Amino acid sequence: MEMKDVLNITGTPAYVFSEDAFAKRAKAVKDILGDQVDLCFSMKANPFMLKCLPETFSKVEVCSPGELNICKALNIPWGKIIFSGVNKSQKDVDDAMAYGADVITCESLNHVKYADVAGQKFKLPHPVILRLADESQFGIDAEEFISIVKRRAEFKGIEIRGIHFFTGTQKRKAKEIKKEIDYLIDFIGRLKDEADFEVQVIEYGPGLDVQYFEGKEEPEEYELNLLNEVAPEIQRLCEYGKVTVEMGRFFASSCGTYFTRVVDTKVNQGTRYAIVDGGLHQLHYDGQFMGMKVPFVSVISDGKETEVHAGDNGVTICGSLCTTQDVLVRGLDIPDLKEGDVLAFKKTGAYSAMEGMSLFLSRDIPGIYLETKGGEIKMLREGADMWKYNMPGDIEE
Repeated sequence: MEMKDVLNITGTPAYVFSEDAFAKRAKAVKDILGDQVDLCFSMKANPFMLKCLPETFSKVEVCSPGELNICKALNIPWGKIIFSGVNKSQKDVDDAMAYGADVITCESLNHVKYADVAGQKFKLPHPVILRLADESQFGIDAEEFISIVKRRAEFKGIEIRGIHFFTGTQKRKAKEIKKEIDYLIDFIGRLKDEADFEVQVIEYGPGLDVQYFEGKEEPEEYELNLLNEVAPEIQRLCEYGKVTVEMGRFFASSCGTYFTRVVDTKVNQGTRYAIVDGGLHQLHYDGQFMGMKVPFVSVISDGKETEVHAGDNGVTICGSLCTTQDVLVRGLDIPDLKEGDVLAFKKTGAYSAMEGMSLFLSRDIPGIYLETKGGEIKMLREGADMWKYNMPGDIEE
């Protein structure tokens, strides 16, 4: 469908996600990594794509009770779910296990204990994997990890299957991945030597770079070339257990376009400005800072779409927020940009729609209260479940 026809349906501002682009990227990743590596979609990048999740994905990573609720509502098969996240309560783990989540990820000794209690409650040793820490708040320190594995016979309600390892995102060099794989293989050896434990499964998040801004080679080519370069390193892990590669941004970024319409134009002290009906609260690129980088953008004017780039005397695009930080991009070379034209920001399939932070991870928003002068606490707004706002509705087949 042509862009002008899409806009007649959606209006602005709006996100449009492509099922075909999402499936195509998943297939490209699978073709490169091979059948010996399973793929896991980290749904926090874009839970709306669960409605059209291709069979290419063996797993879905769920990181909150809200995300689990979305999976339940969409009837995502329990066997696909890896239940992760740093903030788990006993109830959260019970709910995930009751639904039948295939694997529970433990980020701490508390999580191990919660899973053990839940497993005994449901009268089965439930599969868990322990997340290995790497210089952040995530995961379990290596020494404590080994200690827990040594004590595994104490936990009657779980079966420790292996390792979850993810250290961050936007990695640009194969040597970073090699260093991580070397560390992981060395740690697997320690588990065997020190805890007499054979790893069965490895969930690994390489966090590969996504090219959001102009200045490198063609983004699809760049990203898949990077994956080709690191694939042999990832495949090395297959010698040590069943490998699942978990990514979100790398799968979803190229499937989305954000549309926003010009509502005003002006010139202030020699600088051309255009105000749009969206804003920085709706458009998020990793590494973006007040429009100092130029993403991939096209303009739709009088029904015709044209790719645009930065120029010396371009127009600065600002959103509808009353803050000087609401700059989407500076210096776009569009000499004749006018009210009513639409800007299409590409590669917004990951995070943009969810990065209004109250929506991220589908966690509940807090209540708001007022302490009066007399010391009374009054509710101004109830807390609310947010997962329903991150879930696709019915789509006609």
